[in-house]
Amino acid sequence: MSDSNTQIEPVSTDVKSKLYSLDYALKNPLPWALGVVVISVFALWHVATNVFINEPGLWQNAIHFGGFAFLAAVTTRSFAGSKQSKFSLIANLLFGIAIALSSLWIAHAENGIYERTLAQTGLPWQFGLLDWIAGFIVIVGVIELTRRLTGWIIPILVVTSLAYILFLGKLMPGAFRTASLPLDDVLFRSLYNDEGMFGIIATISSSNITLFMIFGAFLVVSGASEFVIEISKVVAGRFRGGAAFVAVISSALTGTISGSAIANTASTGVITIPLMKSNGFRPQFAAGVEAASSTGGQLMPPIMGAGAFVMASYTGIPYSTIVAVSVVPAMLYFLSVAFIVRIEAMKYQIGTENVPAVDRRKMLAGLLNFVLPLTIMTFMLVTGKTPSYAAATAIATLIVVSWITPNKMGPRNITKALTLGVSTSVMTAVLLVAVGLINNAVTTSGLANTFALMIAQWSQGSLLIALALITVASLVLGMGLPVTAAYIVLSILSAPALAGMLADGVILQQLVSGISDPGVSAMFMLVDPELPARLAVGLSVGEAREVLNSIPFDIAVALRPMLVDPVQMTGYLLTAHMIVFWLSQDSNVTPPVCLAAFTAAGIAGSKPMATGVEAWKIAKGLYIVPLMFAYTPLIGAPLPDLLRLGVFALFGIYALNVLIQRYSEGPLALWHYPVLIVGAVGAFYPLVWSYNVIGAVLVLTVLWHSQLYKTPEESTA
Repeated sequence: MSDSNTQIEPVSTDVKSKLYSLDYALKNPLPWALGVVVISVFALWHVATNVFINEPGLWQNAIHFGGFAFLAAVTTRSFAGSKQSKFSLIANLLFGIAIALSSLWIAHAENGIYERTLAQTGLPWQFGLLDWIAGFIVIVGVIELTRRLTGWIIPILVVTSLAYILFLGKLMPGAFRTASLPLDDVLFRSLYNDEGMFGIIATISSSNITLFMIFGAFLVVSGASEFVIEISKVVAGRFRGGAAFVAVISSALTGTISGSAIANTASTGVITIPLMKSNGFRPQFAAGVEAASSTGGQLMPPIMGAGAFVMASYTGIPYSTIVAVSVVPAMLYFLSVAFIVRIEAMKYQIGTENVPAVDRRKMLAGLLNFVLPLTIMTFMLVTGKTPSYAAATAIATLIVVSWITPNKMGPRNITKALTLGVSTSVMTAVLLVAVGLINNAVTTSGLANTFALMIAQWSQGSLLIALALITVASLVLGMGLPVTAAYIVLSILSAPALAGMLADGVILQQLVSGISDPGVSAMFMLVDPELPARLAVGLSVGEAREVLNSIPFDIAVALRPMLVDPVQMTGYLLTAHMIVFWLSQDSNVTPPVCLAAFTAAGIAGSKPMATGVEAWKIAKGLYIVPLMFAYTPLIGAPLPDLLRLGVFALFGIYALNVLIQRYSEGPLALWHYPVLIVGAVGAFYPLVWSYNVIGAVLVLTVLWHSQLYKTPEESTA
């Protein structure tokens, strides 16, 4: 569940090449064995600390970061392209040890700081010399390691965030002005606040993400990834353009393991992209399908990448609830990709040939290792068990089950899975600790409220404009930030404002129907002294909208809990986070910076930018589904309504794909275009049977009639 939009591959490849290279092991048996033992023990500690050991949260996060910081320091170069000299290796080794020891000191010193300070000065806290040194080392260390792993964007954001609460805030104009804090206060908040580098976000990494990365490694080593490819062939080999359907299905299933667009593209793409090309698909389309399908891996339950854990921690909404409401949207996304594959296959007369035969041995060997652990893990998540406990149980289940399959998980394979899981977690672990520094600055300064106010002012109460602003922000952030980091930053800044705008719809209805509670209506005196008397009988829709748009931001924040049911408000908060989470994925496939598409282009041998445009067209579900979140009850609807929304939305999604590709089962006539537009609107219209049925019929009419425009060669293809 590492991030999609990152440069993790050089790190993990370096670690794995040293761990599994026979040549390296023969020449350096002691360092090789020591590295394997240390990493394996570190992986086992992650299991133990979340299941058996009841460690304080600060200690757990400090050990977690210290271990990964050490691994990052010794497996990366100080500067890209520089030669790793003996001096550089020693310097990096000492650098890693210094960060690890400083992290442990910070956890050890917490109680002493309070006790010593109260006894000596009566102040809440005060740092000693070692505390200053350790704090400086971990902050500089996480900035430098993040630079090595992800580039300059995040370090610049971290430094800017720290400077903002130190001195820049008081120099800023208008709403962005904030009081400056002394250096010791900033350091204390950065190290010990729940929003700081060892706080909530680091806990997500130490308690959940690393365990799921280890579980994913166990699935890979046990042959479960091969099962995914083979079962995809069984399903997709029966359809035209079946090779592309193999990519869609395998990426959806692989997404339950990794939740990473780049990891999905690199792992399944080396198989599916050549397969699609041999099946007759254009190289850039084949690469675009793989990139778009792999991006959907982060949206695919039950794991959904790191974002689901962040969402659960930020909103307080159970992880099982987040997974449950994500099933139908994820299906809509992957079906939208499948629709465009079908259209492409019909347009270029691609058949079922060149799809290789199913290797039943591989399929049967990985069947139990994939299905049973994932089933048990999903069941435990849905029934309320913690994600860490569910992941640990799934790992244990896989080890036991593997012994009745050809891919037995003995000591050698277990060690390989443990080391692989840790090596692919390095970037995410370091990244989330660094993001904690940004989170602390945003929370401390109140910048999140300022940003929410800015969205409310710029959008002028229009939800559509607010969504457009968030989409642009997600794309810009995604150009430089990994997807998880982009989601975290966006959720901090925009999710509360978006949830408030969704809740304003309920307030609008109450303004129209009238408010009888004098305590609530009195709050509106701050807007207009005569307004409470008018609220008793209700306002017109136009008047209500005018009043709603005129309510100051701080008053609106106080009013919403009084007028909106807490359960509804929680639903709106979840909806807002789901919108931001989905939109944060678009940087994987949207030019000019779209690393998943570029990775696929490298495999396909296609032009990177053209592949990015193709992937963006194929992945349009990233925009359609968030609009459905905002304007339909797709989240929180009863099951019959949810199924109805999903089924009719498929007709609308198909119509949009046809309009973009200008082809259906055959070429389009001119009159097909307006019919498709009207049909799409009717199909998407929420829960109105007449509109939905008419929309579906119109789309089906175009689908049927377009076949009449086929040439004789197309008709017999």
